[in-house]
Amino acid sequence: MAGSHDDISFLQHSPVFARLAEGHCPEVNFEINGHDYNKGYYLPDGIYPQWSTLVNTIPNSQGEKRQRFAQMQESARKDVERALGVLQSRWGIVRNPALTWSTQKL
Repeated sequence: MAGSHDDISFLQHSPVFARLAEGHCPEVNFEINGHDYNKGYYLPDGIYPQWSTLVNTIPNSQGEKRQRFAQMQESARKDVERALGVLQSRWGIVRNPALTWSTQKL
């Protein structure tokens, strides 16, 4: 569920986001409206920190272009959440990866 405690817990324990917090991110090159970008980005909901690699939906977006962007972003985020939900329901390792770790590693 979006905005849940598990989302924040995941962020705090994720090596990907730990590297982002340190200013390291995967290099991805793309161009939008004539502007070159070299960092990838993630589509979070509103509970995450304001980092340059986390692109939140535009709240109360005004204008057709911004409304369309917000709609498409929200749609993409929901698609990813659904896909992860399917993976979690089919393979427990995705849902509870620590279950495969040794007691010493935990």
